[in-house]
Amino acid sequence: AVAVAVAVAGKPLMRRYIHSSACLLQLIIVIGEATAFMPTGAARLYHVSATAKPTRMASAAANTARRAVGKLSPPTSCMLLCDIQERFSPVIYKNETVVQTAQFMTSVAKALDIPVVGTQQYTKVFGPTVAGCFADAADMESTPIFEKKLFSMLTPEVTAHLSAMEERNSFLLFGIEAHVCVQQTALDLLELGHDVHVIVDGVSSQQPIDREIALQRMAVAGAYLTTAQSAAFMLMKTAEHPNFKAVSKLVVDHMKLKNEFNEIATK
Repeated sequence: AVAVAVAVAGKPLMRRYIHSSACLLQLIIVIGEATAFMPTGAARLYHVSATAKPTRMASAAANTARRAVGKLSPPTSCMLLCDIQERFSPVIYKNETVVQTAQFMTSVAKALDIPVVGTQQYTKVFGPTVAGCFADAADMESTPIFEKKLFSMLTPEVTAHLSAMEERNSFLLFGIEAHVCVQQTALDLLELGHDVHVIVDGVSSQQPIDREIALQRMAVAGAYLTTAQSAAFMLMKTAEHPNFKAVSKLVVDHMKLKNEFNEIATK
């Protein structure tokens, strides 16, 4: 009687065991099929992650993180000057610093042989690009500046121009307004898989709250927030860079100017 009772009681347990085993087998088959369609590197990473010891898993995660930290290099970079225009910039919060930062960035671009692309929003209404965005009038004349009505800088004309520079996949973005044209440009570039570096002391809006929230929005979306000087030194990487002295002089001159955004940073 005891043996019968144990056998009867064990049937549900056995059924659950068989069901669980079948589910596990099915899961293994599904995973095997999924990895068969993965790129070789991805499949290898999956199997390493699934079987490796915790220390190796941590190492793999660290390697992945290092590949996505947003480092800058002149041969793969491009600067985007967004809509800093004569009739509009005077109403922008901390406008003087925005223009000064734009001039610093375009000067760094010239020293490091990095292309600059500019846009103007509805020039008939907002006027041409502020001359102060460039240290030399000749530099402004040689810079491609595209007319637009689209808020994002990525109009068909600009997109075609950038596509011709296939090696350029890191974009340093500065201009106005942060929450409209700058933000939409950043999101478009991120959506295309590019790195976006927003120069925070070269970006603003009419209202401080719009600037603040736009910076947060872009960062959450994957843009890198940085400062003009930080970007300049990252582009050079070493004091042995052949143009280090030229860029250092630009930094020294830039430091002599009042950075109005320091007032925000110290609050």
